[in-house]
Amino acid sequence: MTSTEYSTRDFDKVMAKINCPYCKKELAYKAIKDLPYFPFCSNRCKLLDLGAWIDEKYRIEEPISPEMLSEMGKEGEEEENG
Repeated sequence: MTSTEYSTRDFDKVMAKINCPYCKKELAYKAIKDLPYFPFCSNRCKLLDLGAWIDEKYRIEEPISPEMLSEMGKEGEEEENG
C-alpha cells in the first residue's frame, strides 16, 4: 500500500464524525464544507428542526432576575389601574 492509499480502517481514523442533531444519523467528513447542511444530514432534518423551534418545542429559558420581576409587577399594576 502506498502512502496515498488508505484501507477502510485508516480512512475512518482520518474522518471526523458527528451525529445529526435531529435524526442522530452518523456523518463522517474531512472538512465541514463536505456537509452542505452542517450540522444536519439533510435539508429535511434542517427544516424539521427549524419547525420545532418555530412551534416552540425547543426553548432557551432565562432565569427571571429580580429586576425583571419588579418590571413585570409594575406592568401588571398599570394594566389593572389603566
